[in-house]
Amino acid sequence: MSKLSITAYTFGIICFIICCSMAIFYGFKFLSNDVTLEEESMEDYKYHFVLVPEELDNDYWRLVEAGAQKAAKEHNVLLEYIGPEQADNDIHIKTIEKVAAAKVDGIFTQGLNNEQFTPLINQIVEKIPVITVDTDASSSNRVAYIGTDNYYAGYLAGKALIEDTKGKANVAIIAGNLEANHQQQRVDGFKEAVKDEQGIEIIAIEESKISRVRAAEKAYLILSEHPEVNAFYGTSALDGIGIARMIEKYDQPSRIYVIGFDTLPETIDYMRKGTIEATVAQEPEEMGYKSIKMMINVSKGKYVPSIVHTNTSILRVKDVPLNDEKGDK
Repeated sequence: MSKLSITAYTFGIICFIICCSMAIFYGFKFLSNDVTLEEESMEDYKYHFVLVPEELDNDYWRLVEAGAQKAAKEHNVLLEYIGPEQADNDIHIKTIEKVAAAKVDGIFTQGLNNEQFTPLINQIVEKIPVITVDTDASSSNRVAYIGTDNYYAGYLAGKALIEDTKGKANVAIIAGNLEANHQQQRVDGFKEAVKDEQGIEIIAIEESKISRVRAAEKAYLILSEHPEVNAFYGTSALDGIGIARMIEKYDQPSRIYVIGFDTLPETIDYMRKGTIEATVAQEPEEMGYKSIKMMINVSKGKYVPSIVHTNTSILRVKDVPLNDEKGDK
């Protein structure tokens, strides 16, 4: 074999090894949620923020991200969106730890009802500001909270159910996760609203774990065990959808009243069909958009209010346009 052939062969082997090494390195970074950026990639940005959602591909959190990315683009901010594939408190906390280790300029995250969460946030805010979005962690030293007043949202849902059922209903509640502060607050607010109504009885409360499929399964089991149930309240964006799917498949939609949460496209579709009669409308894009502006002010040393509540209202079938394509939550 000539020297030229040997040299080319050796060069090819070296290139192959380098390519494999790079693939392994970046693959590991992706799998481990390593968010450390190369310095040169930050040259065009004023700030580097990270949004840690409840779960990455949740339609609701994608709307929060959309609002945040819009504001980030307007204000020359690099915003990363990193979190658990599915709702998982342990992975959520580990993600925040990794983000903090990357020394970013600010962190947005859903507040967790977890013994590990408050000490972690208290430790992080000594160096990096943290703003909670959608769900507060009021016992922590987070800089601010922006999102729905979840107790009030649950109260609105209860009052809407009373009005729509004329104060007579056997209600089942399906909550996304009763360990989550905002889900528990939505249940508590609902209970407060209906507690003095003699014709309203809460028959069962179950969890869906933020899953359409589990929400449908829980609704089916509830009706199997309690056929007297004629109303459902779903406290997460996917609960009303799951309940509606089950009703259309196994029961008579006209017999059961459903009030859900958020205005995702599927929810609106079920409202047009009359399977879901009402839903609590939040403003996730507004949460994301305003959170970026708040963090910029924090980074500049400006005052920001400790709590900023975004708008919440009840949307009923009569309020839904026949050809509404907005589809936000």
